[in-house]
Amino acid sequence: MNERIRNNAVSTPPIDAACNWSGDFDVVVIGGGAAGIGVTASLLRRQPSLRIAIIEPGDRHYYQPAWTLVGGGAYDIAKTVQPMDSVIPPGATWIQATANGFDPDSNLVHLVGGRSVGYRQLVVCPGLRLAWEQIEGLEDTLGKNGVTSNYRFGLAPYTWSLVKEFKGGRAIFTQPPMPIKCAGAPQKAMYLSCDHWLREGVLDNISVEFNSAAPVLFGVAAFVPPLMEYVKRYNANLVFNSNLVKVDGPNRTAWFDIRQPDGSIERVAKPFEMLHVSPPQMAPDFVRKSSLADPTGWCEVDHKTLRHSRYANIFSLGDVCSAPNAKTAAAVRKQIVVVAENLLAAREGRELATLYDGYGSCPLTVEKGKVILAEFGFGGKLLPTFRLDPTVPRYLAWLLKAKFLPWFYWHGFLKGREWLARPGSTI
Repeated sequence: MNERIRNNAVSTPPIDAACNWSGDFDVVVIGGGAAGIGVTASLLRRQPSLRIAIIEPGDRHYYQPAWTLVGGGAYDIAKTVQPMDSVIPPGATWIQATANGFDPDSNLVHLVGGRSVGYRQLVVCPGLRLAWEQIEGLEDTLGKNGVTSNYRFGLAPYTWSLVKEFKGGRAIFTQPPMPIKCAGAPQKAMYLSCDHWLREGVLDNISVEFNSAAPVLFGVAAFVPPLMEYVKRYNANLVFNSNLVKVDGPNRTAWFDIRQPDGSIERVAKPFEMLHVSPPQMAPDFVRKSSLADPTGWCEVDHKTLRHSRYANIFSLGDVCSAPNAKTAAAVRKQIVVVAENLLAAREGRELATLYDGYGSCPLTVEKGKVILAEFGFGGKLLPTFRLDPTVPRYLAWLLKAKFLPWFYWHGFLKGREWLARPGSTI
Protein backbone atom coordinates (compact mmCIF):
# COMPACT_ATOMS: atom_id res chain seq x y z
CA MET A 1 0.00 0.00 0.00
CA ASN A 2 1.36 3.41 -0.99
CA GLU A 3 -1.09 5.60 0.91
CA ARG A 4 -0.68 6.63 4.53
CA ILE A 5 -3.15 8.65 6.56
CA ARG A 6 -2.30 10.91 9.46
CA ASN A 7 -4.59 12.99 11.62
CA ASN A 8 -2.76 16.02 12.94
CA ALA A 9 -5.20 16.47 15.81
CA VAL A 10 -3.53 13.61 17.66
CA SER A 11 0.04 12.36 17.79
CA THR A 12 -0.10 8.90 16.26
CA PRO A 13 2.21 7.06 13.88
CA PRO A 14 1.10 6.77 10.25
CA ILE A 15 -1.05 3.75 9.46
CA ASP A 16 -1.85 2.03 6.20
CA ALA A 17 -5.15 2.97 4.66
CA ALA A 18 -7.51 0.01 4.85
CA CYS A 19 -10.28 1.15 2.54
CA ASN A 20 -11.64 3.94 0.39
CA TRP A 21 -12.74 7.16 2.03
CA SER A 22 -16.23 7.71 0.61
CA GLY A 23 -17.98 10.93 1.65
CA ASP A 24 -15.94 11.10 4.86
CA PHE A 25 -14.72 14.67 4.42
CA ASP A 26 -16.46 18.02 4.22
CA VAL A 27 -13.52 19.39 2.24
CA VAL A 28 -10.69 17.65 0.41
CA VAL A 29 -7.66 19.77 -0.47
CA ILE A 30 -5.28 18.48 -3.14
CA GLY A 31 -1.76 19.76 -2.47
CA GLY A 32 0.34 20.45 0.61
CA GLY A 33 2.14 23.52 -0.69
CA ALA A 34 1.57 27.14 0.24
CA ALA A 35 -1.96 27.17 -1.18
CA GLY A 36 -3.09 23.86 0.30
CA ILE A 37 -1.74 24.41 3.82
CA GLY A 38 -2.76 28.07 3.87
CA VAL A 39 -6.35 27.56 2.73
CA THR A 40 -6.81 24.62 5.13
CA ALA A 41 -5.60 26.72 8.05
CA SER A 42 -7.87 29.61 7.07
CA LEU A 43 -10.91 27.34 6.72
CA LEU A 44 -10.29 25.75 10.12
CA ARG A 45 -9.88 29.15 11.78
CA ARG A 46 -13.33 30.02 10.45
CA GLN A 47 -14.98 26.65 11.16
CA PRO A 48 -12.89 24.37 13.41
CA SER A 49 -15.51 21.62 13.09
CA LEU A 50 -14.86 21.08 9.38
CA ARG A 51 -13.52 17.66 8.44
CA ILE A 52 -10.71 18.47 6.01
CA ALA A 53 -8.27 16.12 4.33
CA ILE A 54 -5.09 17.21 2.56
CA ILE A 55 -3.84 14.85 -0.17
CA GLU A 56 -0.08 15.36 -0.46
CA PRO A 57 2.57 12.71 -1.26
CA GLY A 58 5.67 14.67 -0.19
CA ASP A 59 7.15 14.57 3.30
CA ARG A 60 8.78 18.02 3.12
CA HIS A 61 7.34 21.52 2.72
CA TYR A 62 9.40 24.22 0.99
CA TYR A 63 9.54 27.99 1.10
CA GLN A 64 10.37 28.37 -2.56
CA PRO A 65 10.53 32.21 -2.83
CA ALA A 66 13.89 32.16 -1.00
CA TRP A 67 15.62 29.86 -3.48
CA THR A 68 16.61 32.83 -5.65
CA LEU A 69 18.29 34.35 -2.59
CA VAL A 70 20.06 31.03 -1.95
CA GLY A 71 21.38 31.11 -5.51
CA GLY A 72 22.69 34.61 -4.85
CA GLY A 73 24.45 33.70 -1.62
CA ALA A 74 21.99 35.65 0.54
CA TYR A 75 20.01 32.88 2.27
CA ASP A 76 20.55 29.49 3.92
CA ILE A 77 18.90 26.66 1.98
CA ALA A 78 18.25 24.77 5.23
CA LYS A 79 15.85 27.51 6.32
CA THR A 80 13.62 26.91 3.29
CA VAL A 81 12.38 23.43 4.27
CA GLN A 82 10.43 21.84 7.13
CA PRO A 83 8.87 18.40 7.63
CA MET A 84 5.40 18.23 6.10
CA ASP A 85 3.82 16.94 9.29
CA SER A 86 5.01 20.06 11.12
CA VAL A 87 2.94 22.37 8.89
CA ILE A 88 -0.28 20.33 8.56
CA PRO A 89 -2.87 22.43 10.45
CA PRO A 90 -4.17 20.87 13.70
CA GLY A 91 -7.50 19.22 13.04
CA ALA A 92 -6.76 18.38 9.42
CA THR A 93 -6.11 14.86 8.14
CA TRP A 94 -3.06 14.29 5.97
CA ILE A 95 -3.45 11.55 3.38
CA GLN A 96 0.09 10.92 2.20
CA ALA A 97 -0.73 9.76 -1.30
CA THR A 98 -0.66 10.94 -4.90
CA ALA A 99 -3.84 12.07 -6.64
CA ASN A 100 -4.13 10.87 -10.22
CA GLY A 101 -7.66 11.69 -11.35
CA PHE A 102 -11.14 13.01 -10.63
CA ASP A 103 -14.74 11.88 -10.83
CA PRO A 104 -16.50 15.19 -10.18
CA ASP A 105 -19.93 13.75 -10.88
CA SER A 106 -19.44 11.29 -8.01
CA ASN A 107 -17.43 13.71 -5.82
CA LEU A 108 -14.34 11.51 -5.81
CA VAL A 109 -10.60 12.03 -6.09
CA HIS A 110 -8.73 8.96 -7.33
CA LEU A 111 -5.33 8.05 -5.89
CA VAL A 112 -2.38 6.16 -7.31
CA GLY A 113 -2.92 2.56 -6.23
CA GLY A 114 -6.63 2.46 -6.96
CA ARG A 115 -8.19 4.03 -3.89
CA SER A 116 -10.47 7.07 -3.87
CA VAL A 117 -11.36 9.88 -1.47
CA GLY A 118 -14.86 11.30 -1.30
CA TYR A 119 -15.65 14.94 -0.69
CA ARG A 120 -18.50 17.38 -0.34
CA GLN A 121 -16.34 20.24 -1.55
CA LEU A 122 -12.98 20.08 -3.29
CA VAL A 123 -10.07 22.53 -3.40
CA VAL A 124 -7.57 21.88 -6.21
CA CYS A 125 -4.13 23.38 -5.53
CA PRO A 126 -1.33 20.90 -6.33
CA GLY A 127 0.90 23.60 -7.83
CA LEU A 128 2.42 23.20 -11.27
CA ARG A 129 4.90 20.80 -12.84
CA LEU A 130 8.42 21.73 -13.89
CA ALA A 131 8.76 20.18 -17.35
CA TRP A 132 12.54 19.69 -17.46
CA GLU A 133 12.13 16.95 -20.05
CA GLN A 134 10.92 19.43 -22.67
CA ILE A 135 14.50 20.69 -23.07
CA GLU A 136 16.55 17.99 -24.79
CA GLY A 137 19.58 16.87 -22.77
CA LEU A 138 18.84 19.09 -19.78
CA GLU A 139 18.02 16.44 -17.17
CA ASP A 140 21.31 14.63 -17.85
CA THR A 141 23.42 17.68 -17.06
CA LEU A 142 21.57 19.52 -14.28
CA GLY A 143 23.84 20.10 -11.31
CA LYS A 144 27.07 19.65 -13.30
CA ASN A 145 28.91 21.06 -16.31
CA GLY A 146 27.98 24.57 -15.18
CA VAL A 147 24.23 23.95 -15.66
CA THR A 148 21.96 24.94 -12.78
CA SER A 149 18.53 26.25 -11.79
CA ASN A 150 17.13 28.07 -8.76
CA TYR A 151 13.80 26.37 -9.45
CA ARG A 152 14.96 23.19 -7.67
CA PHE A 153 15.81 22.89 -3.97
CA GLY A 154 18.93 20.82 -4.54
CA LEU A 155 20.29 23.08 -7.28
CA ALA A 156 20.04 26.57 -5.77
CA PRO A 157 23.22 26.01 -3.69
CA TYR A 158 24.98 24.86 -6.86
CA THR A 159 24.02 28.16 -8.49
CA TRP A 160 25.82 30.04 -5.71
CA SER A 161 28.82 27.72 -5.99
CA LEU A 162 29.09 28.50 -9.70
CA VAL A 163 28.65 32.24 -9.16
CA LYS A 164 31.32 32.39 -6.45
CA GLU A 165 33.87 30.57 -8.57
CA PHE A 166 33.09 32.25 -11.89
CA LYS A 167 35.87 34.55 -13.07
CA GLY A 168 35.26 34.89 -16.80
CA GLY A 169 33.41 33.56 -19.82
CA ARG A 170 29.82 33.44 -20.98
CA ALA A 171 26.96 33.19 -18.47
CA ILE A 172 23.53 32.57 -19.98
CA PHE A 173 20.24 32.93 -18.10
CA THR A 174 16.99 31.67 -19.61
CA GLN A 175 13.25 32.25 -19.29
CA PRO A 176 10.70 29.84 -20.86
CA PRO A 177 7.29 30.69 -22.34
CA MET A 178 4.66 31.96 -19.91
CA PRO A 179 2.98 31.16 -17.64
CA ILE A 180 5.61 30.30 -15.04
CA LYS A 181 5.80 30.64 -11.28
CA CYS A 182 7.31 33.97 -10.25
CA ALA A 183 7.85 35.52 -13.66
CA GLY A 184 10.69 37.66 -12.32
CA ALA A 185 12.74 34.75 -10.93
CA PRO A 186 14.72 34.07 -14.13
CA GLN A 187 16.06 37.62 -14.29
CA LYS A 188 16.50 37.86 -10.51
CA ALA A 189 19.04 35.05 -10.81
CA MET A 190 20.91 37.17 -13.35
CA TYR A 191 20.83 40.36 -11.28
CA LEU A 192 22.12 38.74 -8.08
CA SER A 193 24.88 36.94 -9.98
CA CYS A 194 25.94 40.12 -11.75
CA ASP A 195 25.88 42.11 -8.51
CA HIS A 196 28.31 39.62 -6.96
CA TRP A 197 30.59 39.68 -10.00
CA LEU A 198 30.53 43.49 -10.01
CA ARG A 199 31.49 43.62 -6.32
CA GLU A 200 34.28 41.09 -6.92
CA GLY A 201 35.64 43.10 -9.84
CA VAL A 202 35.25 40.33 -12.42
CA LEU A 203 32.13 41.43 -14.28
CA ASP A 204 34.16 42.98 -17.10
CA ASN A 205 35.52 39.50 -17.84
CA ILE A 206 32.04 37.96 -18.11
CA SER A 207 29.63 38.08 -21.04
CA VAL A 208 26.13 38.03 -19.53
CA GLU A 209 23.16 37.09 -21.69
CA PHE A 210 19.46 36.82 -20.84
CA ASN A 211 17.48 34.72 -23.31
CA SER A 212 13.72 35.06 -22.82
CA ALA A 213 10.90 33.44 -24.77
CA ALA A 214 8.86 36.56 -23.98
CA PRO A 215 8.91 39.64 -26.25
CA VAL A 216 9.57 42.03 -23.33
CA LEU A 217 11.67 42.11 -20.15
CA PHE A 218 8.70 42.24 -17.75
CA GLY A 219 4.97 42.03 -18.34
CA VAL A 220 4.02 45.16 -16.36
CA ALA A 221 5.39 48.10 -18.31
CA ALA A 222 5.87 50.43 -15.32
CA PHE A 223 8.73 48.28 -14.01
CA VAL A 224 10.67 47.94 -17.25
CA PRO A 225 12.57 51.30 -17.11
CA PRO A 226 14.12 50.71 -13.64
CA LEU A 227 14.97 47.13 -14.60
CA MET A 228 16.66 48.36 -17.76
CA GLU A 229 18.91 50.58 -15.63
CA TYR A 230 20.25 47.42 -13.99
CA VAL A 231 20.56 45.65 -17.32
CA LYS A 232 22.79 48.53 -18.41
CA ARG A 233 24.71 48.56 -15.14
CA TYR A 234 25.57 44.88 -15.58
CA ASN A 235 26.14 45.23 -19.34
CA ALA A 236 23.80 42.29 -19.95
CA ASN A 237 22.71 41.37 -23.46
CA LEU A 238 18.94 40.82 -23.80
CA VAL A 239 17.67 38.35 -26.41
CA PHE A 240 13.87 38.22 -26.61
CA ASN A 241 11.68 35.62 -28.35
CA SER A 242 14.48 33.14 -27.61
CA ASN A 243 13.49 29.76 -26.19
CA LEU A 244 15.98 27.17 -24.86
CA VAL A 245 15.34 23.79 -26.54
CA LYS A 246 18.52 21.72 -26.11
CA VAL A 247 21.58 21.49 -23.88
CA ASP A 248 24.84 19.59 -24.32
CA GLY A 249 26.43 19.88 -20.89
CA PRO A 250 29.78 18.15 -21.49
CA ASN A 251 30.39 20.36 -24.54
CA ARG A 252 28.91 23.44 -22.83
CA THR A 253 26.56 24.33 -25.67
CA ALA A 254 22.93 25.44 -25.56
CA TRP A 255 20.51 25.71 -28.50
CA PHE A 256 17.78 28.33 -28.72
CA ASP A 257 14.83 28.67 -31.08
CA ILE A 258 14.67 32.40 -31.84
CA ARG A 259 11.57 33.85 -33.43
CA GLN A 260 12.44 36.32 -36.18
CA PRO A 261 10.44 39.47 -37.04
CA ASP A 262 8.84 37.66 -39.99
CA GLY A 263 7.63 34.85 -37.70
CA SER A 264 10.18 32.28 -38.80
CA ILE A 265 12.22 30.30 -36.26
CA GLU A 266 16.01 30.16 -36.33
CA ARG A 267 17.86 27.63 -34.18
CA VAL A 268 21.07 29.09 -32.78
CA ALA A 269 23.83 27.28 -30.85
CA LYS A 270 25.50 29.24 -28.06
CA PRO A 271 28.54 28.13 -26.06
CA PHE A 272 28.55 28.83 -22.34
CA GLU A 273 30.60 28.43 -19.19
CA MET A 274 27.55 28.85 -16.91
CA LEU A 275 23.90 28.23 -17.78
CA HIS A 276 21.01 29.07 -15.43
CA VAL A 277 17.82 27.43 -16.69
CA SER A 278 14.25 28.31 -15.81
CA PRO A 279 12.31 25.25 -17.01
CA PRO A 280 9.03 25.12 -18.95
CA GLN A 281 6.06 24.80 -16.61
CA MET A 282 2.58 23.32 -16.90
CA ALA A 283 -0.29 21.97 -14.85
CA PRO A 284 0.23 18.48 -13.40
CA ASP A 285 -0.86 15.80 -15.84
CA PHE A 286 -3.74 14.54 -13.65
CA VAL A 287 -5.26 18.04 -13.77
CA ARG A 288 -4.27 18.91 -17.35
CA LYS A 289 -5.88 15.76 -18.76
CA SER A 290 -9.00 15.89 -16.58
CA SER A 291 -12.50 17.28 -17.02
CA LEU A 292 -11.56 20.11 -14.62
CA ALA A 293 -9.07 21.63 -17.07
CA ASP A 294 -9.58 24.56 -19.41
CA PRO A 295 -8.33 24.31 -23.02
CA THR A 296 -4.78 25.23 -21.92
CA GLY A 297 -4.66 22.61 -19.16
CA TRP A 298 -5.11 24.75 -16.04
CA CYS A 299 -7.92 24.13 -13.54
CA GLU A 300 -10.77 26.23 -14.90
CA VAL A 301 -12.19 28.82 -12.49
CA ASP A 302 -14.17 32.02 -12.50
CA HIS A 303 -11.34 34.53 -12.21
CA LYS A 304 -13.02 36.55 -9.47
CA THR A 305 -14.70 33.94 -7.25
CA LEU A 306 -12.15 31.15 -7.93
CA ARG A 307 -14.99 28.64 -8.10
CA HIS A 308 -14.87 26.13 -10.92
CA SER A 309 -16.76 27.29 -13.98
CA ARG A 310 -18.68 24.01 -14.35
CA TYR A 311 -18.64 22.29 -10.93
CA ALA A 312 -20.16 24.39 -8.16
CA ASN A 313 -18.55 22.47 -5.28
CA ILE A 314 -14.99 22.77 -6.61
CA PHE A 315 -12.59 25.67 -6.05
CA SER A 316 -9.00 26.16 -7.12
CA LEU A 317 -6.15 28.51 -6.21
CA GLY A 318 -2.40 28.80 -6.51
CA ASP A 319 -0.27 28.01 -9.53
CA VAL A 320 -2.66 25.46 -11.03
CA CYS A 321 -5.74 27.69 -11.32
CA SER A 322 -6.63 29.40 -14.58
CA ALA A 323 -6.90 32.94 -13.21
CA PRO A 324 -4.57 35.21 -15.27
CA ASN A 325 -2.54 36.49 -12.34
CA ALA A 326 1.16 36.21 -11.52
CA LYS A 327 1.82 32.74 -10.10
CA THR A 328 3.40 33.76 -6.80
CA ALA A 329 3.02 33.03 -3.09
CA ALA A 330 1.78 36.60 -2.68
CA ALA A 331 -1.10 35.83 -5.05
CA VAL A 332 -1.92 32.77 -2.96
CA ARG A 333 -2.22 34.90 0.17
CA LYS A 334 -5.06 36.87 -1.41
CA GLN A 335 -6.63 33.85 -3.06
CA ILE A 336 -6.83 31.97 0.24
CA VAL A 337 -9.29 34.50 1.65
CA VAL A 338 -11.38 34.42 -1.52
CA VAL A 339 -11.59 30.61 -1.57
CA ALA A 340 -12.14 30.21 2.19
CA GLU A 341 -14.99 32.70 2.30
CA ASN A 342 -16.62 31.66 -0.96
CA LEU A 343 -16.37 27.95 -0.20
CA LEU A 344 -18.17 28.47 3.10
CA ALA A 345 -20.71 30.74 1.44
CA ALA A 346 -21.43 28.05 -1.15
CA ARG A 347 -21.69 25.49 1.63
CA GLU A 348 -24.37 27.61 3.29
CA GLY A 349 -26.18 28.56 0.10
CA ARG A 350 -25.09 32.20 0.22
CA GLU A 351 -23.88 34.47 -2.54
CA LEU A 352 -20.17 34.33 -3.34
CA ALA A 353 -19.39 37.91 -2.41
CA THR A 354 -15.60 37.86 -1.94
CA LEU A 355 -13.88 38.69 -5.21
CA TYR A 356 -10.25 38.32 -6.25
CA ASP A 357 -8.60 41.36 -7.83
CA GLY A 358 -5.70 39.49 -9.42
CA TYR A 359 -3.16 40.67 -6.84
CA GLY A 360 0.32 39.26 -7.16
CA SER A 361 3.73 40.43 -6.09
CA CYS A 362 7.18 39.89 -7.54
CA PRO A 363 9.98 41.30 -5.37
CA LEU A 364 12.64 41.90 -8.03
CA THR A 365 16.02 41.52 -6.33
CA VAL A 366 18.10 43.75 -8.58
CA GLU A 367 21.12 43.72 -6.26
CA LYS A 368 22.02 42.40 -2.83
CA GLY A 369 20.28 44.89 -0.54
CA LYS A 370 17.88 46.41 -3.10
CA VAL A 371 14.49 45.20 -4.33
CA ILE A 372 11.92 46.64 -6.72
CA LEU A 373 8.65 45.58 -5.09
CA ALA A 374 6.40 44.93 -8.07
CA GLU A 375 2.80 44.51 -6.90
CA PHE A 376 -0.02 44.41 -9.41
CA GLY A 377 -3.41 42.93 -10.24
CA PHE A 378 -5.46 42.01 -13.28
CA GLY A 379 -4.49 43.97 -16.37
CA GLY A 380 -1.19 45.09 -14.81
CA LYS A 381 -2.90 47.54 -12.45
CA LEU A 382 -0.39 48.67 -9.81
CA LEU A 383 -1.40 47.67 -6.27
CA PRO A 384 1.45 48.93 -4.05
CA THR A 385 1.46 48.25 -0.32
CA PHE A 386 3.43 51.31 0.68
CA ARG A 387 2.85 54.95 -0.22
CA LEU A 388 6.15 55.08 -2.04
CA ASP A 389 7.04 54.93 -5.72
CA PRO A 390 6.95 51.14 -6.34
CA THR A 391 9.35 51.40 -9.28
CA VAL A 392 12.27 52.59 -7.09
CA PRO A 393 14.69 49.94 -5.76
CA ARG A 394 14.66 50.06 -1.95
CA TYR A 395 16.46 48.55 1.02
CA LEU A 396 13.10 48.42 2.85
CA ALA A 397 11.80 46.06 0.17
CA TRP A 398 14.95 43.94 0.55
CA LEU A 399 14.26 43.58 4.28
CA LEU A 400 10.70 42.60 3.47
CA LYS A 401 11.85 39.98 0.97
CA ALA A 402 14.84 38.55 2.85
CA LYS A 403 13.77 38.91 6.49
CA PHE A 404 10.09 39.54 7.19
CA LEU A 405 8.32 37.46 4.54
CA PRO A 406 10.15 34.17 5.30
CA TRP A 407 9.37 34.61 9.01
CA PHE A 408 5.75 35.47 8.30
CA TYR A 409 5.38 32.52 5.94
CA TRP A 410 6.25 29.94 8.59
CA HIS A 411 4.65 31.67 11.58
CA GLY A 412 1.68 33.48 10.06
CA PHE A 413 0.76 32.48 6.52
CA LEU A 414 0.70 28.73 7.19
CA LYS A 415 -1.18 29.29 10.46
CA GLY A 416 -4.14 30.97 8.78
CA ARG A 417 -3.24 34.53 9.79
CA GLU A 418 -4.54 36.80 7.05
CA TRP A 419 -2.76 40.09 7.70
CA LEU A 420 -3.91 42.63 5.10
CA ALA A 421 -4.97 39.79 2.85
CA ARG A 422 -8.55 40.74 2.12
CA PRO A 423 -9.42 41.93 -1.40
CA GLY A 424 -8.58 45.59 -1.74
CA SER A 425 -5.78 45.41 0.85
CA THR A 426 -2.18 44.49 0.12
CA ILE A 427 1.05 43.34 1.68
